[in-house]
Amino acid sequence: MKGIGLLFFASGAAYGMAGMLLGLWMGGHQDFTLAPVHAHLNLVGFVTMCLMGVFYHLTPSAAERVLSRVHFGLATAGLWIMVPGIGIAVTGGGEGPAVAGSLLTAAAMLTFLVNLGLTAFGPAAGRVRRGGAMPC
Repeated sequence: MKGIGLLFFASGAAYGMAGMLLGLWMGGHQDFTLAPVHAHLNLVGFVTMCLMGVFYHLTPSAAERVLSRVHFGLATAGLWIMVPGIGIAVTGGGEGPAVAGSLLTAAAMLTFLVNLGLTAFGPAAGRVRRGGAMPC
């Protein structure tokens, strides 16, 4: 694995580790105030990022588009703003950062959907390359 797929996958692994450490800290202190932070860090950070990494690894045509890098940037910025923003919100602060990060995360998913659509239905979709192999 290399390229954008590796960036997504490695980032996901780092976010998964951070989520586990937060979970261990919460359990050790019997304070679960930050459970929504833990959940979003694991699900959006670990699961989603790793799944995107696998997709881009298995689909080089999608990984080669500039859109994949825009997707990574939006997903990373969204997570970095949303996760602490949720922490701020659940501890009595404002919800602004959580909302802003959530909107960036949604924009990242929309970017992924566009890239997926281009891969599935774009100009190269369904074309047979010389040698009979179907493109990814």
